[in-house]
Amino acid sequence: HVQLVESGGGSVPAGGSLTLSCAASVDSACDADMSWYRQAPGKAREFIADADHDGDINYAEFAKGRFTISLDKRRNIASLRIASLKREDTAMYYCRIDRTRCGGGNWQFSGRWGLGTQVTVS
Repeated sequence: HVQLVESGGGSVPAGGSLTLSCAASVDSACDADMSWYRQAPGKAREFIADADHDGDINYAEFAKGRFTISLDKRRNIASLRIASLKREDTAMYYCRIDRTRCGGGNWQFSGRWGLGTQVTVS
């Protein structure tokens, strides 16, 4: 049973920085490509960034420059650092497993979401 556990959220003053972490509890023989999203009150969930085991990283346009995603491939932990926080960064931040590959087999779509971690910028 795959689980995602996000952590690192909290209340932060504008201009500060924060690092969110997401651990995917997949089998030790599996790799997980992961991404981060956020959802502000009254708004749709939006893509922030993704990272895969091939080393490819993608960012949404708004995230370029202040957001940095990293993927610990061995432990399947995705981190998201947010610098120079703005009030508009206030949102629930979610991570997602995009796909998994076990035992060197083929990649399989996952789409499993974590429960989210709240970031509030004052």
